[in-house]
Amino acid sequence: MWTSEQGVGRVLLTPHVSNLSRTRVRAPEFVGRQWLNTGGKEILLADLRGKIVLLDFWTFCCINCLHVIDELRPLEQEFAEELVTVGVHSPKFEHEADPDALIAAVERYSVHHPVLDDPELATWQNYAVKAWPTLAVVDPEGYLVHVAAGEGHVEALRAVISELVAEHEAKGTLHRGDGPYVPPEPAATTLRFPAKIAAGPGTILVSDSANHSLVEFAQDGETVLRRIGSGARGSADGGPDEASFAEPAGIAVLPERIAAEAGYDLVIADTVNHLLRGVRLADGQVTTVAGTGQQWRDGTDGGSALDTPLTSPWDVTWWEPAGGVVIAMAGNHTLGLFDPLAGRVRRFAGTTVEGLRDGDAAEAFFAQPSGLADGGDRLWLADSETSALRWVEAAGDGFEVRTAVGAGLFDFGHADGPAERALLQHPLGVAVLPDGSIAVCDTYNGALRRYDPASNELATLAGHLAEPSGAAVIDGELVVVSSAAHRLERPVPPGVSAKLVEGASQQVTRPATEIGGGELELAVVFTPPPGGKLDDRYGPSTRLEITASPAELLVEGAGTGTDLSRRLVLADGIEHGVLHVVAQAASCTDDPAVEHPTCNLTRQDWGVPVRITAGGTHRLPLVMGGMDTGA
Repeated sequence: MWTSEQGVGRVLLTPHVSNLSRTRVRAPEFVGRQWLNTGGKEILLADLRGKIVLLDFWTFCCINCLHVIDELRPLEQEFAEELVTVGVHSPKFEHEADPDALIAAVERYSVHHPVLDDPELATWQNYAVKAWPTLAVVDPEGYLVHVAAGEGHVEALRAVISELVAEHEAKGTLHRGDGPYVPPEPAATTLRFPAKIAAGPGTILVSDSANHSLVEFAQDGETVLRRIGSGARGSADGGPDEASFAEPAGIAVLPERIAAEAGYDLVIADTVNHLLRGVRLADGQVTTVAGTGQQWRDGTDGGSALDTPLTSPWDVTWWEPAGGVVIAMAGNHTLGLFDPLAGRVRRFAGTTVEGLRDGDAAEAFFAQPSGLADGGDRLWLADSETSALRWVEAAGDGFEVRTAVGAGLFDFGHADGPAERALLQHPLGVAVLPDGSIAVCDTYNGALRRYDPASNELATLAGHLAEPSGAAVIDGELVVVSSAAHRLERPVPPGVSAKLVEGASQQVTRPATEIGGGELELAVVFTPPPGGKLDDRYGPSTRLEITASPAELLVEGAGTGTDLSRRLVLADGIEHGVLHVVAQAASCTDDPAVEHPTCNLTRQDWGVPVRITAGGTHRLPLVMGGMDTGA
């Protein structure tokens, strides 16, 4: 995701990495508002003495954080008796600080470990966390021994934990047994955290995310006609009772001519499986049509659809100008394009850098695009992490991206009026209304908004919705997925027009990093896991890409290279901006006796808000994997 915090707290991380087993720093105590998944019990570090503790600093808006929750599941099973995972929820958006919203998110994403609610970011600051997600390992004696930011650290964590198990078993300081996790009571509802909606042939189609299935309703939106999917988390193809999904979201209805040739009517964004699934409505047959089941991290993201990895496809829609199904690829901040007839997929727009930049589609920046709507000449999209409404349109021989509402990664709120001053908060869905205006599911404001392209103004249609995440016009009426209320709603009665809300602007509360003018040394810290080394068999093992918003902020240092440190030169006269940093490192186990070493690619992106001041630092360390406690 991104970072915005200076290294303040009890643990100061610098780019000089020492041997992890020799680092001896006491882990700070837990500080927060409440505990979830513990049966109401408060947990202290002393209660976990004898266990290896893995802290996962996350926020539920962050797609990278959701990836890590899924990455950790097999690790938690493997070390069930030695390891206790503790999620530390440190919110970005105002809505994420709502305790009820966090309770819902913990259920929505099947978080099966204790979670500390840290709305004031006290524990975040005590551990000097600078990015979502960040993982920290505490040994059985209460010492902090490893820190890593980003995704793709499972093999490194497995090596660290295995080493700690052996060490503390020999010392007699390892205590095996159950941890403090207490599952909440399950609730029974027809839908559970539904995500998206589409109009079927005389029916309403809804992706029932937490029930891992697709539900077909009658036009009343309440009478269930059929459920496609067993309800179990999985990726099996087959009939409606055998097929399985993992938190499905977007639904694209194919044109009849395309469906007839392709052999299926719907394309489903099977988000957590990193797949697209085809559904034939005649018999409910489900087929995998794109993706490998593995998350894309690097390399080509185009080619044969079944041989190309995807990353958290969140929404899909057929868009005629592109000649295929456009995919909101939230996992790497791009738009993809799937051709059902050719069976091929490719990148359609975006660079994988998280941010907000308009222009040529191939050079545009997105930030977790999560909602799509076919507007004819324009493809409308909800760009959730920039709290933006944007569109794509044809331009010459290609396509261009434009922004209607939204200022960037750090500005959000609920304010109506002229588009240049209007604000949203993490929108997830869009729909084109009959008059050509755009309905926006303003998810974290709990509102339905309306953008009028003719007047270039934003207004509010309805409020008091529970995390609206998708909408569709069905028989002339707008039907909205009220995700956290587990139902469909029709919040705009006939004849009701939009109203202006005198809202307020908000910003992320974490301060910008203060840097001095002129030269800046940026260094990304990465140390391979115990028993590992950087993998340079096929060329350089590391990669660093740096850009800035505004682009003029960087006089020198922008671009891509193989060193994890870079000398930057900042422009005079620009007081603040954002440094976009994408780093990755390839590593493998270093054991000549192993014929097939375990290899892993670690990747992290940051959007670092900076403020240029006379007394600011001239060094900016970012920790991707490794740790040092030297000042």
